[in-house]
Amino acid sequence: MNLVAQKSFKKAFKRLTKKSPQLQDKILEVLDLLENDPFTPSLKSHKLTGNLAKCWSCSVSYDYRIIFTLSKDTESNDMVIILVDIGNHDEVY
Repeated sequence: MNLVAQKSFKKAFKRLTKKSPQLQDKILEVLDLLENDPFTPSLKSHKLTGNLAKCWSCSVSYDYRIIFTLSKDTESNDMVIILVDIGNHDEVY
C-alpha cells in the first residue's frame, strides 16, 4: 500500500515533531507499519464515528493518534492510505 500525506497531516507532523522531536522516530516507525499493514494489532486501528465516520485512527503512543482514510487508486487499482491528521487525542478528534 502507498501512503499519501494531505497538507493538513504534513503541517501537523511538522508542528508535532518541532514541539516533541523524540516522537519523530516513533511516528516514522508507525507509518512504516501502517504502509505494510494498516491493521497490525500494535497499531490498534479502528473506524471512527460522527463527523470522522469515513476515517480510521491508529495509535502512535498512548497520547498520539494518526487519522487516515483508505482509498483505491483508480489507475493502479491499489489501496492507498491517505494520512489526514496527527496529534494528541484531543487535537484530532
